[in-house]
Amino acid sequence: MVTANAPMHGATFRWLLHYLRNITFKDRNGEEIFIDVNGDAQTAFNILNIQISQSGDFELVKVGKIDTAAPEGKEITVNMAAILWGRGSGVPRSVCSESCTPGYRKAAREGEPVCCFDCVPCAQGEISNVTDMISCTKCPDSEWSNEERDQCIEKVVEFLTFEEPLGLTLTISASSMTFLTASVLLVFMKYHNTSIVKANNRGLSYLLLFALMLCFLCSLIFIGRPRRLTCTLRQTVFGVIFSISVSCILAKTVIVFLAFTATNPKSSARKWLGLKTPISIVLFCSLVQTLICVVWIIVSAPFPELNKVSYINKVIFECNEGDAIFFYCMLGYMGLLATVSFIVAFVSRNLPGSFNEAKLITFSMLVFVSVWISFIPAYLSTRGKYMVAVEVFAILCSSTGLLGCIFFPKCYIILLRPDRNSKQRVVGKVHFGHKRIE
Repeated sequence: MVTANAPMHGATFRWLLHYLRNITFKDRNGEEIFIDVNGDAQTAFNILNIQISQSGDFELVKVGKIDTAAPEGKEITVNMAAILWGRGSGVPRSVCSESCTPGYRKAAREGEPVCCFDCVPCAQGEISNVTDMISCTKCPDSEWSNEERDQCIEKVVEFLTFEEPLGLTLTISASSMTFLTASVLLVFMKYHNTSIVKANNRGLSYLLLFALMLCFLCSLIFIGRPRRLTCTLRQTVFGVIFSISVSCILAKTVIVFLAFTATNPKSSARKWLGLKTPISIVLFCSLVQTLICVVWIIVSAPFPELNKVSYINKVIFECNEGDAIFFYCMLGYMGLLATVSFIVAFVSRNLPGSFNEAKLITFSMLVFVSVWISFIPAYLSTRGKYMVAVEVFAILCSSTGLLGCIFFPKCYIILLRPDRNSKQRVVGKVHFGHKRIE
């Protein structure tokens, strides 16, 4: 017989287990007990709970049963109501921490047992949808975690739409300014024989007004769902049309300057006062920008793409400009034209008013250059639909500056002060040596 205090060696266990296999015997209650080949007892056992009776004695109360021969799932039965717990009436906790619900993960407490842990919320972009998860699961690139961090949801796809307040405001502004520019063009065409219209080169004025209409309209290409065609056209069309507008202003400024310097009949500058000079300036300056844009489209055309990097909780549907060097070449060339126009107009600002509108052009180019200088840092510091909105806003502001500074004063005279729309008031008198030019 092996006593409880006797040392149990491996050989003794093996000897004892050899005889505790495939045996059957009856206990003192007469119940038959069978031990199988593995040494497991194939019988039923009672689950007893030690309780203190009202008299203060300890007694064993049956609260359940373990029956290995019972059907699967019913091997253990327990009457929880019959159990008397040592502390209070509730079931004692077997761990020192509550279970972590979905949306949280378990974080072990340093220096404490493994059953003691903290429940830490999953990070953004990660979820846990099972109780007591040790680590959170990261969502795919196209999805994001919900507020509860228990499931992944599709990321919001963002782009500047016509329906939202920002896009609607820009659309209404562009449409209104297009209508206003068309009205100015109609006014100039109706009063094309008046002195103030003829004195400011009617052909260039018509072309500039038409180009400004296209400038306002091209801003609408930037709004809406990006597509391959719109992505290809938005920057290139904008660059070419604005180059035509600035080229017209440069041509007007050059003609103004030549008109004053060629007041002497013997001046060599008089040969440049014909129609060929402004046409050549506009064609050449516009052609250079057109070539830049054509090469841009051929070499590295812009295309639509889903930007999943700029924001962690949403996808930006935007136009990838391809090789950025072409974009900055286009802006740089337009800035060069504007700077040259500003310098020529600034030099000519003090010339007699009878021969030029250099002061108006100087102020308009000052507004134009200021808008686009402010545009670059604002454009680079924004992302998504706000980057598009910044460029549309710059297009509308610069175009409005050109329209207002150059044409509104003339419309004021044509419509409200017709008494000043006469050859003598517009042309005036300028003395050159001993001659008077009218």
